[in-house]
Amino acid sequence: MIRVGFTVNGRSVSVETSPTRTLLDILREDLGLTGTKEGCGKGECGACTVLMDGRAVASCLVIAAGLEGRDVLTVEGLAGDRIGRALQDAFVEAGAVQCGYCIPGFLMAARALLAETPSPSTEEIREGLSGNICRCTGYVKIFDAVNLAARRLAR
Repeated sequence: MIRVGFTVNGRSVSVETSPTRTLLDILREDLGLTGTKEGCGKGECGACTVLMDGRAVASCLVIAAGLEGRDVLTVEGLAGDRIGRALQDAFVEAGAVQCGYCIPGFLMAARALLAETPSPSTEEIREGLSGNICRCTGYVKIFDAVNLAARRLAR
């Protein structure tokens, strides 16, 4: 067992856990942050995407031993974030949400994209979200939502 200290959504946390346990499991089971979903468990679907030190990562692939001192932002932390709030509103308005399972991962990937590229082209949006899979909504509405949020944030 190890004890790791890191920040989640602006709050310092310390967790005693196995060094090989995933960030996804720690978020959901230890910290009660269940917005992050497990899809494939292999880092291929994007459902578990969070931001770690500002970069989108698959939380199912991040092990506890690598968390010390890191800054993690989850979908629960987007409500207090200007870009995150704009994205959430745009996803609802554009009808980019169906079952909702993949949406937290898409929101987090889009948050990372807009922080790095405030006015992305359609191709940049496609590229920025390429690690996320949706089986219900269809990508056009999701891409439209990211574009809508970017336009609103540019004002």
